[in-house]
Amino acid sequence: MTTLSQNFAIDTVILPSQARRPSGARRLVRAVAGAATATLVALLVGCASEVVKEGPLPVWPAPPEVARIKFVRTLIDDSDLKQDMTASRKMLNFLAGEAAPTNRVLEPMGIAVSDDGHRVYVSDFAQFAVFVFDFEKKTSFKVGGSSNPLAGPMGIALDGDENMYIAETAGKGVQVYDKTGKHLRFITDASIERPIGVAIDIPRGKLYVADTGRAESFEHTIKVFDLQGKLLGKIGKQIGDIEGSFLFPTWLTVDAKGNLYVADTLNSRVQKFDPDGKYLMSFGKRGNAFGQFDKPKGVGVDSFGNVYVVDSGWSNVQIFNAKGDVLMFFGSRGVGTGQMQNPSVLTIDKQNRIYVGDVLGNRVNVYQLVNTTAEDSAIKAAAGAKAAEDAKAEPTKK
Repeated sequence: MTTLSQNFAIDTVILPSQARRPSGARRLVRAVAGAATATLVALLVGCASEVVKEGPLPVWPAPPEVARIKFVRTLIDDSDLKQDMTASRKMLNFLAGEAAPTNRVLEPMGIAVSDDGHRVYVSDFAQFAVFVFDFEKKTSFKVGGSSNPLAGPMGIALDGDENMYIAETAGKGVQVYDKTGKHLRFITDASIERPIGVAIDIPRGKLYVADTGRAESFEHTIKVFDLQGKLLGKIGKQIGDIEGSFLFPTWLTVDAKGNLYVADTLNSRVQKFDPDGKYLMSFGKRGNAFGQFDKPKGVGVDSFGNVYVVDSGWSNVQIFNAKGDVLMFFGSRGVGTGQMQNPSVLTIDKQNRIYVGDVLGNRVNVYQLVNTTAEDSAIKAAAGAKAAEDAKAEPTKK
């Protein structure tokens, strides 16, 4: 494997205390202006009347190796329910008189997918709303927005009835809506300071809330509630970098066994806990090599137990097996097909489709795990262990 890209970028997205966010209006103007510029260039070179033909969709790793991840599509607005289109094509359609889409993703900070894969829920921080895209019915609607704004929506999770649990950063709690958008309840506790990520352990009826805290606070913890809102406890020692402690934890996920994975963002690692909150292991550290991170954020687990981690600083996703051995990465910084700009959240559905919130790209990228079995990650890990043993034995042989 080659080293990770050296294209380091200052992260302007994750922690509100670290950087000033552009306003939603300013971001929208910038996005529209960028698309308009691209369209003008196309007009000048005489391509405006034609749909630009793109090459094959990217895969990782590149040929001749066996592809494991392939790019599938983007989700930008409700027109994508019928057809996946590029931003340039959307702008050309708009200039030709087509009505602007009703629901358009601007700053995706939370993603959840229904068990059948038909409905995608996107939490949009800039627009104070959650967009619900139903690919089966070809319809969409939003919860919140200008008429009834959510207070800084970030992470989102679904329970067994497909109720939405939405972390409200400014609201210091979790709003709960049913799948039609009807409000059910608000979950909070006096100790919550800045909730960002949420995850649900459906069999055990637990709601995990990543309380990112602030630089001057000690509440860098994971709060544990039942699904009705009763506080059951918390995970995390004092703020810091020892095992079981966090420094700005952000997004999290639960695997099929009920183990909890937490992106410990400013410690540049992922920590794993059992269903009772007992620390099990961690992997990653700050760096630019495989298995290292700049700012890990979204985390998800596929059906084989492999762990996927979004790195906002490197604008890619790294894949680890259940033991924490790094297997590969995909994505890179840019605006092209399959690329990302300061991605945030990641989720994986039951069909092993990977959804990544491309924050500065104002879109959700969708990828698919392919040509993979449960044995693949074990084989790679075994090969890595053998290589390490061979390297240690080499001096002896000489």
